[in-house]
Amino acid sequence: MVVDFVELHINDTDGLTVMGTMAAAIWREHYDDILGKEQVDYMIELFQSPKAIASQLRQGYRYFFAVVDGRAVGFLAIIAHEGCIYLSKLYLYAAERRKGYGRQMVSFVAQEAQRAGYCRIELNVNRFNESVQAYERMGFHRVRAEVNDIGHGYVMDDYVYALDL
Repeated sequence: MVVDFVELHINDTDGLTVMGTMAAAIWREHYDDILGKEQVDYMIELFQSPKAIASQLRQGYRYFFAVVDGRAVGFLAIIAHEGCIYLSKLYLYAAERRKGYGRQMVSFVAQEAQRAGYCRIELNVNRFNESVQAYERMGFHRVRAEVNDIGHGYVMDDYVYALDL
């Protein structure tokens, strides 16, 4: 199945709501067991709520729905940052993983990066996230580990990965 990408625009209030709802559902499926419900609730409000997504769009982020056969299976967000494209978000519903969609999403990001004149993609991934292996299979390499304080006693305990194009 081929993934189509539909860009979310700041004036699309319905799209912002749908994306926020998707983000919350995907985060709960994937991160409640890793981070705990309380931290996930906090991070959804901070990073994935419609209000947070709108703010990120105003800051230059680009959000895309990943669509297969007319239905959204996930989404991604990118922004130019420090000479590369930063892949801020790449999320798929649990039922849509291991179907090649993630690889198509990374390929799309690579095309967007090259179109903008960048030759590298970087991303953060929680060090306990099973997606680490998927990124490595796609050619990403670990650059460093970092722990970032996000407030309320919570941290993001991540690896930073890069893919040279």
